[in-house]
Amino acid sequence: LASYRAILGQIVTGVEILGPHRVKYSFADDASRRDAIPIVGGLPVKSKAWFEKTGAKLDESRMEPAIGSGPYVLDSYDINKRITYKRNPDYWGNDLPFNKGRGNFDTIRVEYFADSNAAFEGFKSGAYTFRQENSSKSWATAYDFPALDEGHVIKTLLPDGGMATGQSYVMNLRRDKFDDIRVRQAVGLLFNFEWSNESLFYGQYARINSFWENSELAAAGMPSDAELALLEPIADLLPAGVIDGEAVMAPVSGNRTLDRKNLRKASALLDEAGWTVGDDGLRRNAAGETLTIEIIEDSPTFDRVHLPFIDNLKAAGIDAIYSRIDPAQMTDRSRNYDFDMMVDQFPMSLEPSSGLKQYFGSETADQSVFNLMGLKSEAVDTLIEHVMNAQNKAELATSVKALDRTLRAYYFWVPQWFNDAYRVAYWDMYEHPETLPPFALGNLDFWWHNAEKAADLKAKGVLR
Repeated sequence: LASYRAILGQIVTGVEILGPHRVKYSFADDASRRDAIPIVGGLPVKSKAWFEKTGAKLDESRMEPAIGSGPYVLDSYDINKRITYKRNPDYWGNDLPFNKGRGNFDTIRVEYFADSNAAFEGFKSGAYTFRQENSSKSWATAYDFPALDEGHVIKTLLPDGGMATGQSYVMNLRRDKFDDIRVRQAVGLLFNFEWSNESLFYGQYARINSFWENSELAAAGMPSDAELALLEPIADLLPAGVIDGEAVMAPVSGNRTLDRKNLRKASALLDEAGWTVGDDGLRRNAAGETLTIEIIEDSPTFDRVHLPFIDNLKAAGIDAIYSRIDPAQMTDRSRNYDFDMMVDQFPMSLEPSSGLKQYFGSETADQSVFNLMGLKSEAVDTLIEHVMNAQNKAELATSVKALDRTLRAYYFWVPQWFNDAYRVAYWDMYEHPETLPPFALGNLDFWWHNAEKAADLKAKGVLR
C-alpha cells in the first residue's frame, strides 16, 4: 500500500504561497476533485517556526505539545493516569458564527484506567462523570449501582446516524475453496446472527446488510431505472441476480444456535458445488481434498462469537478450525493474505471516491491491506469509476447503490452487526440540545455543564 505522502504526491502537482493567508494547490489532470479538495482542505496547519526552534520531528515521540489552532490547549497531564485540557482564551474562532453554542467546557479531563473493570468502578465512584459504554453485557447487567438507582446518574440511548463499519467475516478469495459462489453462500448461511444477538448481545444490535448500512446510499429492493442504466451495459460481468433480483440480504436464522433450515440450504449448496460428505462426516471434492476453513482471531473477546459459528460449520461437514493467535501473528498473516477467514471492517464514506479502489479494486487486490478478500471484478471496477465520476448527489447515490448491490452479490463477506444508538451514562450535571448532530454524539462539542446540578450532587455527598 502506497504511503499517504505518495498518494498525496499523485494528486497534488504543485504548491504556491500567494500571500500570508493564501496557498494555491495544483492538481493532476486525472485527480478526482472529490478526492483532491477534501484532502488538501483537511491538511493540518503546523507552525514551521516552532518545529525549527525546538528541533522536534513529526515522526518522533515527545511530551511537549506542538502549537495547535483549536479551542483547547493542554493544561496538565500525569502519564498513564490522566490528561487535562483547558479553554484557549486566544482561540481565533471564538466569535465565528458556526462556533456559537460550541466548546462550552472550561476544562476537559480524560482519565485512564488499566482495564475496563477498573474504569467502570471509577465511573460508579465519580472519579469521572461521563461514560460511553461499548459492552452490551455491561449495559444490560452492570448498571445497578446506588447512584443510578437514586437518579444521580442518567443512563440513556441516544441516536447514532453514522454508518455501520461494515464489520464482517471476510473470505480470502485467493483460496481455491472459495472460487465457487455456492460455497461462499453456504458459509454465510451458517452464521446465526439472531441467536448471537439474543444470547450474547442482549438484543442490542441490528444486522449489517449493506456496505453503506444505516445510510441513504444502501441498495434496497430491486434496482431503480437509474441503477439499471449503469448495470445493464455490464450485465455479462455481473453476478447472477443483480439486475433481475432484489439486493442481497443476510439470511435470517431461528433462536437455536444451529438453524436447521439454513443448515439444509447450506448443505444443498455445498453438494451442488461438488463438496460431498464422506463416511467420516467431512466434505471432500472430486480430487479428495477436504473442505477446511480456518478462522483466525487475535482477541479472546470474540471467542464466544466464533466458536458457535465453528460448530455450525462443522455440522455442515466442513473441517472448521478456530485459531486464536497473537497480534503480531495477526498482522503478519493478514498482510501476507495467509488466512481463510477473518474479521475485517469496511468503513465507507457518504462521499466515496477513489478510496474505493483500495477496498474493492482489482488493481489493489494483491497489495492493499484493505482489499483483504482479494476481490478482482471488472464489473466492480467499472462501477467504481461511475462513483468517482458522479457530478451531483443524485448521480453519486445511484452509482453507489449499484456498486453496493453488486458487491453484496459476490458473497465474499458474512456481515455481522452494528448499533444505531450511543449507550451513554453520565452524572446528572450535563445537558445537551434537544437535537443532536446526526453523525456524532457531540458531547465535547455541544453539551454543557450545569453548575447548580453539580453543586447539588456535591451537597448530597454523592460526588466529590
